[in-house]
Amino acid sequence: MHTNVGFIGLGVMGTPMALNLARSAIPLTVWSRSNTQYDTLREAGAGVAGSPEELASKCQTILLMLANEGAIDDVLGRGTPRFAALVAGHLIVNMSTTSAEYSRSLAAEIEAHNGNYVEAPVSGSRKPAETGQLVVMLAGRPEHVQTVQALVRPLCRESVLCGDVPKALTMKLAVNLFLITMVTGLAEATHFAQSHGIPLEQYAHALNAGPMASDVSRVKIGKLATQDFSVQAAITDVLKNSRLVAESARHMGIASPLLDVCHALYGETEALGLGTQDMIAVIRALERRTADGASPSEAPHSR
Repeated sequence: MHTNVGFIGLGVMGTPMALNLARSAIPLTVWSRSNTQYDTLREAGAGVAGSPEELASKCQTILLMLANEGAIDDVLGRGTPRFAALVAGHLIVNMSTTSAEYSRSLAAEIEAHNGNYVEAPVSGSRKPAETGQLVVMLAGRPEHVQTVQALVRPLCRESVLCGDVPKALTMKLAVNLFLITMVTGLAEATHFAQSHGIPLEQYAHALNAGPMASDVSRVKIGKLATQDFSVQAAITDVLKNSRLVAESARHMGIASPLLDVCHALYGETEALGLGTQDMIAVIRALERRTADGASPSEAPHSR
């Protein structure tokens, strides 16, 4: 019986998540395609594998926190003989954000190769990841979900049981829709206030004292007030997530007008060369639209 837990994917989110697991005394082995952060993880007690195959030889449960579907396919060797060797007899836990359709197909293929699969996408950015305050959404067979729910306790303030695959990914997309439209609305409101000459510190004080304040709004308005666009959730990642939500909405025939506007704005922000900055940098796209002048269709009708 394997005793270690494997963790693959040491990016902005994955590294603090892996650190929290290691610091909680969970026997952890890590591997990353970028070969970064190993020293920090070793200091926390984690082992380092030289390849996914070596990690799988030591770990029965493998957590994936990768950038996209292509990265998951590449690491698991999907479509190659490597895939069966990596997943057979293992519990594969997908903590990445993917489409629900992709997750469903991956689950079926893993189970066809004598493996098990649980969805465990997370809600939260770098700061909640660092402090173990993420929200984890779980879907899969109950006995495997129970195992994963116990495992991820050092990562989250709460876990939500969503049922069968792909309901956790669908839940994550719904959560993302609210987050994206909320933060974009905050950026637009800030641009409005700033354009009217309202000091951002004063605006932040009024917003934070009101009933609409939240952990997210307090952090993001603080970043706007100080023009700190260091990454918590990158523009490029938010653009990917908004695309996944939009595609899911189109697939179901659901209207998503707010999300569609946000998707366009994040695309414009990335085109400005700001893809690696925090999502609040979407204000730059709003500033660009203002500088270019609103089109007649964007202006309110006179009465």
